[in-house]
Amino acid sequence: MARSMKKAIITCAVTGATHTPTMSPYLPVTPTDIARQAVDAAEAGASIVHLHARREEDGMPTGNIDSWMHILRSIKQNSNVVCNMTTGGSTFMKIEDRLAAPLTAQPELTSLNLGSMNFGTFLMAEKPREWKYEWEKPFLEDSKGAVFRNTFEDIEAILVQLGQGCGTRFEFECYDVGHLHTLHHFVKTGLAKLPLFIQIVLGPLGGIAAEPDNLMFMKQTADRLFGDDYYFSVLAGGRAQMKLTTMAAILGGSVRVGMEDNLYIGPGELATSNAQQVAKIRSILESLSIEIASPDEVRDILELKGADKVAF
Repeated sequence: MARSMKKAIITCAVTGATHTPTMSPYLPVTPTDIARQAVDAAEAGASIVHLHARREEDGMPTGNIDSWMHILRSIKQNSNVVCNMTTGGSTFMKIEDRLAAPLTAQPELTSLNLGSMNFGTFLMAEKPREWKYEWEKPFLEDSKGAVFRNTFEDIEAILVQLGQGCGTRFEFECYDVGHLHTLHHFVKTGLAKLPLFIQIVLGPLGGIAAEPDNLMFMKQTADRLFGDDYYFSVLAGGRAQMKLTTMAAILGGSVRVGMEDNLYIGPGELATSNAQQVAKIRSILESLSIEIASPDEVRDILELKGADKVAF
């Protein structure tokens, strides 16, 4: 069984690399807006903010170090929240570009994707829209012929360079059951350090579907592979977000919300901020008598190195 948690961790994934500026006027797509919404999400109850960077001029996902440092330093100046940098970037970034900013910033926590996969966002391009920027529609359409690359070599490089080299810990993102077995391989090699923090990812086209049975199957598999040497969290894309994250918390896990995963707060109603989603899941959890972990409690739970040991 997963390691018992006395308090749930709320992660907020602020912007991601899937949704584009045209899809919501509330999606933060400049470094300043990303930082501001991250701080607001922390004030609403998030103890971890999961971060991607975007270009100032048009909101396109980027690995630019200056954009990253603007985001990270702005958050740190205004909040004690744990900053979790992506190492996934976007489907179209090379591994060197994805790692450049994390290796520079040496954060407490980064994501780590446990396998190459089809990551289809092309269906989002089929809805008639007046696109704000020229890059948006092709960016979505091109996912139909692309592979989100995360080879064994890539995963090992991240574990060695960030884990051993920078003292960074990982949020292991598992989009299907095979990813859990890949993680088990890296535990056996000694590169993935215990206790693990596993993010069960449900819903992206190309990964396991956002259904309660799949959540249970993923958790049961993790229980069998890792015993009590892991904590787990759940994110669910789109309309399944609140339902399946609530289910995760009832099962003793943690939750991830945010506009990377879902642009809506309810049926047909766009979320006006990431903080609005955090406030909603916090209210649900507290109504179930589930306490929320603070950032410093998360640092203790996940054995993070501390905000004073980062390079931003």
